[in-house]
Parts: sequence; C-alpha cells; structure tokens
Amino acid sequence: MRPIGLIPELYVEDIARTRSFYVELLEFEVLYERPADKFIYMERGNARMMFEELGISRNWISGELEKPFGRGINFQIEVENVDELYAKVQAAGIKPFLPLEEKWYRKDESHVGNKQFIVQDSDGYLLRFFEDLGQQEK
Repeated sequence: MRPIGLIPELYVEDIARTRSFYVELLEFEVLYERPADKFIYMERGNARMMFEELGISRNWISGELEKPFGRGINFQIEVENVDELYAKVQAAGIKPFLPLEEKWYRKDESHVGNKQFIVQDSDGYLLRFFEDLGQQEK
C-alpha cells in the first residue's frame, strides 16, 4: 500500500452530525479525535479525511464560507463493494446526488470503468464512491 499523499481537511457545522454520517452510514473508521478542538481524523480503505467544526480552533478560510460547502469539488473514494454501500445509503432514506451507474472514461487509447454514485453530506460536500471495473481497449 502506498502512503497517503493528500488528506483533505473539511470544515463542518456540527462535528457530531458529521461523525455519525461518516462512521455509522459510510463506514469510515475514526483514527483519532481531539474533542476540545472538535476535530476528527478518519479513514475508509486507503482514503483519509479530516473534519473540524467551524469556529472552535484556528480556521484557515480564504473567503466567505456559505453552504453548500465544497462547491466545485467532489471526493472520489474507492470501495470494494459499491452496491452494498449504495443499498445502505438508500435504506437510510438519503437521495443520491448521482444514482448508481457504470461509467467508462477515456484513458489514452482505452477506457477505464467505474461503478459509482455520489452522495452529498450534511455540509454539502460531494462524495463519489466507486468500484473499479477495469480497462477496455477501444
């Protein structure tokens, strides 16, 4: 396994709500927390993310922050069984931002495939969960 080279830190309005959503529904594991700072460091598989509640500690914000947060970005997270996670999200009554699909993307002279869906968390961040479908020659 390669070391993690990029770990996003996302600001949230309610760290407890975020923790519940990511741990209980999306099956992330908490690596550690700093309760006084309302900070959580989590992982799922080889994907890691940090979350911090706004206004508690130092916040590095380059402009006005309004919901939905994370406009213009989605986080692609590889999972082993995307169908299982999609069913769990649907059973929780959460409407996907993008329903489950198979999508093939051009890569040089071939195509690489993803089975994927997008869900939006309570702060507006888009999470694109995918399972690798391999490569097809054009």
